[in-house]
Amino acid sequence: MKKMLKFNKGFLPCAILSSVVIIAGIVGFFTKGINFGLDFKPGLIEEVRVAPPVAELTYNGSASITIDLSAGQMDVVISGAGVINETRSYNFNQYKTVGELATEINKIDGIHMTANNASFNSSKLFLNSAATNQITNSTLYIYPSGTSEITTDDIRQALDGKAGIEIKQLGEGADASYQIRKTVVEGESQSALIDEINNNLKKSFGGEKVAVIRTDFIGSNFSNSIVIKSIIMFVCTVLLIWLYAAIRFHWDFALGAIVALIHDTLIMMTFIIWSGMEFSATTLAAVLTIVGYSINATVVILDRIRYNLKYMTNVTKFNDILNQALSDTLLRSILTTATTLFAVLSLYIFTTGSIKDFSLALIVGLISGIYSSIYISSGLISLLRKNWKPEFGVHHSLKSANKNAVLTTE
Repeated sequence: MKKMLKFNKGFLPCAILSSVVIIAGIVGFFTKGINFGLDFKPGLIEEVRVAPPVAELTYNGSASITIDLSAGQMDVVISGAGVINETRSYNFNQYKTVGELATEINKIDGIHMTANNASFNSSKLFLNSAATNQITNSTLYIYPSGTSEITTDDIRQALDGKAGIEIKQLGEGADASYQIRKTVVEGESQSALIDEINNNLKKSFGGEKVAVIRTDFIGSNFSNSIVIKSIIMFVCTVLLIWLYAAIRFHWDFALGAIVALIHDTLIMMTFIIWSGMEFSATTLAAVLTIVGYSINATVVILDRIRYNLKYMTNVTKFNDILNQALSDTLLRSILTTATTLFAVLSLYIFTTGSIKDFSLALIVGLISGIYSSIYISSGLISLLRKNWKPEFGVHHSLKSANKNAVLTTE
């Protein structure tokens, strides 16, 4: 049995500290509010890059020619009346530069591909999702990623005067793209809004330099439905965990576990509110991940408490049983959290965008999870069992029965 640490001395101070943090989160909720992403509110989200096109494509002929850039290759789809319907694929491992790719593409009758930067790596090419990928007499531009020369301020200046627009940089330096968000008010046309934003960008940077990576739009009914379903999902998750803990352990153990889960959720929400992090479906996934991770750590401690209740028969104070259980599982809790934290820290350091927010929320949740399993859950169980009295174990009952049998015989 490991040396027993006096964890119970920290129960009250930690409860006070957590209460202060949670109250700060409640205050922030009413003063700052939650920075809901478009998953939870109606609006438009568009991600753009601004860069000179690295190649241009035109076609003079009767066939229908479309271009697709995906899975590390360029596919040229040829179809129509009077032609052989086929798809020609050009793998970027074989044609590593735009110049090499253009040489092969130009072998197709009627297609002319001009390489503005022949030495550029072909694996970094992308198309403008807002434009058709069909080649005609009009020029189809191919864009290079990792060549951005503008800043968030440049995008903001280009859209100056458009109320309610939020701009967020995704990535760093030349690899940056820009997320443009606009909450749509009732009666505002989605297509008109997209056209207005794109026209302003093209006016500032040039029509051939603006490439849209993706465009999403969420209506008000759908966003409200997501909010309601998210709340229902969280409540159902907590109830099922409480039912499991109550059946496996005891009602007060189950209550302690649930309070720890709600505590971790509120701590994460406090951080999200005051940091201004966008609350999106990815952030919600982080919260639910921590709910599952935290209950796992708490169940290990509860199982040890139950074990000690059975075998520490010479103890008269419940806090001694609790302290011993926490001491026995402390190293396991630290190592499990630390190894997970290393992986999450790597995500935070080496990723960008929503994954970076996801990993940051996980870091906060992991730290809160080990803290709540030790001090919040155990502290509540200690409070609920303050009048606990020890019960004799099975071997004590047998010993007493044997003694009575001897006395009866005599």
